Amino acid sequence: MRIVGDGSPESRQKGKLAVRAAYESGFTHFDHADIYGGGECEKLFAEVLRDIPGMRENIIITSKCGIRGKDNPISGVPARYDFSKEYILKSVDGILTRLQIDTLDILLLHRPDYLFQAEEVADAFQTLQDAGKVRYFGVSNFKPSQLTLLQSACPMPLITNQVEINVHNINALLDGTLDQCQQEHISPQAWCPLGGVVYPAWGNTFSPEDEARIKAEFDRQAKKYDTENWIIMLTWLLKHPAGIFPIIGTTNSNRIKASLQALKIPYSREDWYSLLEARNGQPVP
Repeated sequence: MRIVGDGSPESRQKGKLAVRAAYESGFTHFDHADIYGGGECEKLFAEVLRDIPGMRENIIITSKCGIRGKDNPISGVPARYDFSKEYILKSVDGILTRLQIDTLDILLLHRPDYLFQAEEVADAFQTLQDAGKVRYFGVSNFKPSQLTLLQSACPMPLITNQVEINVHNINALLDGTLDQCQQEHISPQAWCPLGGVVYPAWGNTFSPEDEARIKAEFDRQAKKYDTENWIIMLTWLLKHPAGIFPIIGTTNSNRIKASLQALKIPYSREDWYSLLEARNGQPVP
Protein backbone atom coordinates (compact mmCIF):
# COMPACT_ATOMS: atom_id res chain seq x y z
CA MET A 1 0.00 0.00 0.00
CA ARG A 2 1.27 3.48 -0.92
CA ILE A 3 -0.16 4.82 2.30
CA VAL A 4 1.77 8.06 2.78
CA GLY A 5 0.18 9.81 -0.20
CA ASP A 6 1.89 13.15 -0.74
CA GLY A 7 3.57 12.91 2.66
CA SER A 8 1.44 15.61 4.24
CA PRO A 9 0.09 15.08 7.78
CA GLU A 10 -3.39 14.71 6.29
CA SER A 11 -2.27 12.04 3.82
CA ARG A 12 -0.33 10.17 6.47
CA GLN A 13 -3.33 10.14 8.80
CA LYS A 14 -5.56 8.94 5.95
CA GLY A 15 -3.09 6.15 5.29
CA LYS A 16 -3.06 5.05 8.92
CA LEU A 17 -6.86 5.03 9.00
CA ALA A 18 -6.90 2.94 5.82
CA VAL A 19 -4.62 0.31 7.34
CA ARG A 20 -6.73 0.21 10.48
CA ALA A 21 -9.93 -0.09 8.43
CA ALA A 22 -8.45 -2.98 6.44
CA TYR A 23 -7.33 -4.81 9.55
CA GLU A 24 -10.63 -4.30 11.36
CA SER A 25 -12.49 -5.51 8.26
CA GLY A 26 -10.58 -8.79 8.30
CA PHE A 27 -7.76 -8.16 5.83
CA THR A 28 -4.69 -10.11 6.90
CA HIS A 29 -2.15 -9.50 4.12
CA PHE A 30 -0.40 -6.15 3.70
CA ASP A 31 1.81 -5.51 0.69
CA HIS A 32 4.79 -3.15 0.72
CA ALA A 33 7.93 -2.39 -1.27
CA ASP A 34 11.11 -0.66 -0.23
CA ILE A 35 10.58 1.98 -2.93
CA TYR A 36 6.99 2.91 -1.97
CA GLY A 37 7.18 6.46 -0.71
CA GLY A 38 10.95 6.11 -0.54
CA GLY A 39 10.53 3.78 2.43
CA GLU A 40 8.10 6.07 4.23
CA CYS A 41 5.16 3.71 3.68
CA GLU A 42 6.89 1.00 5.69
CA LYS A 43 7.70 3.48 8.45
CA LEU A 44 4.09 4.63 8.64
CA PHE A 45 2.89 1.03 8.74
CA ALA A 46 5.20 0.47 11.71
CA GLU A 47 3.36 3.25 13.54
CA VAL A 48 0.06 1.41 13.01
CA LEU A 49 1.60 -1.81 14.31
CA ARG A 50 2.61 0.03 17.47
CA ASP A 51 -0.87 1.50 17.83
CA ILE A 52 -2.78 -1.80 17.57
CA PRO A 53 -1.81 -4.44 20.15
CA GLY A 54 -1.58 -7.95 18.71
CA MET A 55 -1.87 -6.86 15.08
CA ARG A 56 1.56 -8.15 14.06
CA GLU A 57 0.77 -11.69 15.18
CA ASN A 58 -2.42 -11.79 13.10
CA ILE A 59 -1.22 -10.54 9.72
CA ILE A 60 1.11 -11.39 6.86
CA ILE A 61 3.55 -8.67 5.81
CA THR A 62 5.08 -8.71 2.34
CA SER A 63 7.70 -6.35 0.99
CA LYS A 64 9.66 -6.18 -2.21
CA CYS A 65 13.18 -5.21 -3.24
CA GLY A 66 15.45 -5.20 -6.27
CA ILE A 67 14.72 -1.83 -7.91
CA ARG A 68 17.45 0.79 -7.65
CA GLY A 69 16.73 4.33 -8.70
CA LYS A 70 18.85 6.69 -10.71
CA ASP A 71 21.86 8.21 -8.88
CA ASN A 72 21.76 5.48 -6.23
CA PRO A 73 24.22 5.24 -4.52
CA ILE A 74 26.26 7.78 -6.49
CA SER A 75 25.43 10.47 -9.00
CA GLY A 76 25.45 9.39 -12.61
CA VAL A 77 24.44 5.74 -12.29
CA PRO A 78 21.23 4.74 -14.11
CA ALA A 79 18.01 3.30 -12.78
CA ARG A 80 18.42 -0.47 -12.75
CA TYR A 81 17.47 -3.78 -11.15
CA ASP A 82 19.81 -5.48 -8.71
CA PHE A 83 19.47 -9.05 -7.46
CA SER A 84 23.01 -9.33 -6.16
CA LYS A 85 23.25 -11.08 -2.82
CA GLU A 86 24.79 -8.01 -1.22
CA TYR A 87 21.96 -5.75 -2.32
CA ILE A 88 19.18 -8.19 -1.38
CA LEU A 89 20.59 -8.65 2.13
CA LYS A 90 21.05 -4.92 2.58
CA SER A 91 17.53 -4.24 1.32
CA VAL A 92 15.95 -6.66 3.75
CA ASP A 93 17.81 -5.13 6.68
CA GLY A 94 16.37 -1.76 5.64
CA ILE A 95 12.87 -3.18 5.33
CA LEU A 96 13.00 -4.76 8.78
CA THR A 97 14.31 -1.55 10.30
CA ARG A 98 11.61 0.61 8.73
CA LEU A 99 8.82 -1.83 9.64
CA GLN A 100 10.33 -2.33 13.10
CA ILE A 101 9.85 -6.09 12.95
CA ASP A 102 12.27 -8.98 13.40
CA THR A 103 11.00 -11.18 10.57
CA LEU A 104 9.39 -10.43 7.22
CA ASP A 105 6.73 -12.97 6.27
CA ILE A 106 7.25 -12.80 2.49
CA LEU A 107 9.98 -11.18 0.40
CA LEU A 108 9.35 -10.62 -3.30
CA LEU A 109 11.87 -9.64 -5.96
CA HIS A 110 10.16 -6.61 -7.45
CA ARG A 111 11.01 -6.75 -11.17
CA PRO A 112 13.25 -9.22 -13.02
CA ASP A 113 16.92 -8.30 -13.04
CA TYR A 114 18.11 -9.23 -16.53
CA LEU A 115 21.55 -9.96 -15.06
CA PHE A 116 20.43 -12.09 -12.12
CA GLN A 117 22.23 -15.33 -11.34
CA ALA A 118 19.80 -17.84 -9.92
CA GLU A 119 22.35 -19.48 -7.64
CA GLU A 120 23.35 -16.13 -6.12
CA VAL A 121 19.73 -15.21 -5.42
CA ALA A 122 19.10 -18.65 -3.91
CA ASP A 123 22.12 -18.16 -1.65
CA ALA A 124 20.75 -14.80 -0.51
CA PHE A 125 17.35 -16.36 0.21
CA GLN A 126 18.92 -19.19 2.19
CA THR A 127 21.01 -16.73 4.21
CA LEU A 128 17.93 -14.68 5.06
CA GLN A 129 15.88 -17.72 5.99
CA ASP A 130 18.64 -19.21 8.14
CA ALA A 131 18.98 -15.88 9.97
CA GLY A 132 15.27 -15.80 10.69
CA LYS A 133 14.81 -12.58 8.74
CA VAL A 134 12.42 -13.87 6.04
CA ARG A 135 9.99 -16.79 6.19
CA TYR A 136 8.91 -17.20 2.56
CA PHE A 137 9.95 -15.94 -0.85
CA GLY A 138 8.33 -15.05 -4.15
CA VAL A 139 8.62 -12.81 -7.17
CA SER A 140 6.83 -9.97 -8.89
CA ASN A 141 6.40 -9.29 -12.61
CA PHE A 142 8.25 -12.50 -13.57
CA LYS A 143 7.54 -14.40 -16.76
CA PRO A 144 7.07 -18.16 -16.32
CA SER A 145 10.54 -18.91 -17.72
CA GLN A 146 12.17 -16.48 -15.28
CA LEU A 147 10.34 -17.99 -12.32
CA THR A 148 11.28 -21.50 -13.46
CA LEU A 149 14.92 -20.49 -13.70
CA LEU A 150 15.01 -19.05 -10.22
CA GLN A 151 13.08 -21.96 -8.72
CA SER A 152 15.57 -24.40 -10.23
CA ALA A 153 18.25 -23.00 -7.93
CA CYS A 154 16.16 -22.39 -4.81
CA PRO A 155 15.75 -25.13 -2.18
CA MET A 156 12.62 -23.42 -0.88
CA PRO A 157 9.43 -23.00 -2.94
CA LEU A 158 8.62 -19.63 -4.48
CA ILE A 159 5.10 -19.09 -3.21
CA THR A 160 3.77 -16.13 -5.18
CA ASN A 161 4.11 -14.13 -8.38
CA GLN A 162 2.65 -10.64 -8.20
CA VAL A 163 1.76 -9.37 -11.68
CA GLU A 164 -0.48 -6.78 -13.27
CA ILE A 165 -3.91 -8.21 -14.10
CA ASN A 166 -6.92 -6.08 -14.96
CA VAL A 167 -9.47 -5.59 -17.73
CA HIS A 168 -6.82 -3.92 -19.88
CA ASN A 169 -3.85 -6.18 -19.16
CA ILE A 170 -4.74 -9.87 -19.40
CA ASN A 171 -1.26 -11.06 -20.36
CA ALA A 172 -1.13 -13.37 -17.35
CA LEU A 173 -4.04 -15.33 -18.85
CA LEU A 174 -2.22 -15.74 -22.13
CA ASP A 175 1.51 -16.11 -21.42
CA GLY A 176 1.40 -19.11 -19.11
CA THR A 177 1.72 -17.18 -15.83
CA LEU A 178 -1.59 -18.33 -14.35
CA ASP A 179 -1.14 -21.84 -15.78
CA GLN A 180 2.19 -22.09 -13.99
CA CYS A 181 0.65 -20.80 -10.79
CA GLN A 182 -1.99 -23.53 -10.87
CA GLN A 183 0.48 -26.26 -11.73
CA GLU A 184 3.10 -25.29 -9.15
CA HIS A 185 0.69 -24.15 -6.42
CA ILE A 186 1.98 -20.59 -6.61
CA SER A 187 -0.39 -17.85 -5.43
CA PRO A 188 -0.85 -15.16 -8.10
CA GLN A 189 -1.37 -11.63 -6.81
CA ALA A 190 -2.87 -8.96 -9.07
CA TRP A 191 -1.51 -5.44 -8.80
CA CYS A 192 -3.46 -2.57 -10.36
CA PRO A 193 -6.57 -4.79 -10.50
CA LEU A 194 -8.91 -1.86 -11.12
CA GLY A 195 -6.92 -0.32 -13.97
CA GLY A 196 -9.29 0.50 -16.80
CA VAL A 197 -12.27 0.62 -14.43
CA VAL A 198 -11.64 3.13 -11.65
CA TYR A 199 -8.64 4.82 -13.26
CA PRO A 200 -6.83 4.56 -16.62
CA ALA A 201 -4.74 1.43 -16.98
CA TRP A 202 -0.97 1.66 -17.37
CA GLY A 203 -0.17 2.15 -21.05
CA ASN A 204 -3.85 2.25 -21.95
CA THR A 205 -4.49 1.25 -25.57
CA PHE A 206 -8.29 1.14 -25.44
CA SER A 207 -10.08 3.42 -27.88
CA PRO A 208 -13.11 5.47 -26.76
CA GLU A 209 -15.26 2.86 -28.50
CA ASP A 210 -13.55 0.06 -26.57
CA GLU A 211 -14.07 1.88 -23.27
CA ALA A 212 -17.75 2.49 -24.00
CA ARG A 213 -18.34 -1.16 -24.91
CA ILE A 214 -16.54 -2.42 -21.80
CA LYS A 215 -18.34 0.02 -19.54
CA ALA A 216 -21.70 -1.05 -20.92
CA GLU A 217 -20.95 -4.65 -19.95
CA PHE A 218 -19.75 -3.61 -16.51
CA ASP A 219 -22.94 -1.57 -16.08
CA ARG A 220 -25.09 -4.55 -17.08
CA GLN A 221 -23.38 -6.89 -14.67
CA ALA A 222 -23.32 -4.37 -11.82
CA LYS A 223 -27.08 -3.98 -12.20
CA LYS A 224 -27.59 -7.74 -12.33
CA TYR A 225 -25.59 -8.36 -9.15
CA ASP A 226 -26.69 -5.14 -7.42
CA THR A 227 -23.19 -3.81 -6.95
CA GLU A 228 -20.66 -1.43 -8.54
CA ASN A 229 -18.52 -1.85 -11.64
CA TRP A 230 -15.25 -2.05 -9.72
CA ILE A 231 -16.64 -4.81 -7.51
CA ILE A 232 -17.47 -6.78 -10.66
CA MET A 233 -13.82 -6.43 -11.73
CA LEU A 234 -12.61 -7.90 -8.45
CA THR A 235 -15.16 -10.70 -8.76
CA TRP A 236 -13.95 -11.44 -12.30
CA LEU A 237 -10.42 -11.89 -11.00
CA LEU A 238 -11.52 -14.04 -8.06
CA LYS A 239 -13.41 -16.37 -10.41
CA HIS A 240 -10.19 -17.63 -12.01
CA PRO A 241 -9.17 -21.11 -10.75
CA ALA A 242 -5.56 -20.03 -10.16
CA GLY A 243 -6.79 -18.28 -7.02
CA ILE A 244 -5.86 -14.69 -7.86
CA PHE A 245 -5.45 -12.36 -4.88
CA PRO A 246 -6.25 -8.77 -5.97
CA ILE A 247 -4.11 -6.15 -4.24
CA ILE A 248 -6.47 -3.50 -2.87
CA GLY A 249 -4.40 -0.33 -3.12
CA THR A 250 -6.90 2.34 -2.13
CA THR A 251 -6.59 4.43 1.03
CA ASN A 252 -10.33 5.12 1.01
CA SER A 253 -11.59 3.30 4.10
CA ASN A 254 -15.12 2.90 2.75
CA ARG A 255 -13.84 1.40 -0.50
CA ILE A 256 -11.62 -1.01 1.43
CA LYS A 257 -14.62 -2.28 3.38
CA ALA A 258 -16.84 -2.40 0.27
CA SER A 259 -14.32 -4.54 -1.63
CA LEU A 260 -15.29 -7.51 0.52
CA GLN A 261 -18.57 -7.68 -1.40
CA ALA A 262 -16.64 -9.34 -4.21
CA LEU A 263 -16.22 -12.45 -2.08
CA LYS A 264 -19.99 -12.98 -1.83
CA ILE A 265 -21.15 -12.56 -5.42
CA PRO A 266 -22.28 -15.83 -7.10
CA TYR A 267 -20.54 -14.87 -10.33
CA SER A 268 -21.28 -17.04 -13.32
CA ARG A 269 -18.99 -18.50 -15.97
CA GLU A 270 -21.20 -16.88 -18.60
CA ASP A 271 -20.73 -13.39 -17.17
CA TRP A 272 -16.98 -13.97 -16.89
CA TYR A 273 -16.84 -14.70 -20.61
CA SER A 274 -19.23 -11.85 -21.43
CA LEU A 275 -16.83 -9.40 -19.83
CA LEU A 276 -13.90 -10.97 -21.67
CA GLU A 277 -15.82 -10.66 -24.94
CA ALA A 278 -16.56 -6.99 -24.24
CA ARG A 279 -12.92 -6.43 -23.41
CA ASN A 280 -11.70 -8.10 -26.60
CA GLY A 281 -14.39 -6.71 -28.85
CA GLN A 282 -15.15 -10.17 -30.20
CA PRO A 283 -16.23 -13.60 -29.00
CA VAL A 284 -13.67 -16.21 -28.11
CA PRO A 285 -12.64 -18.36 -31.11
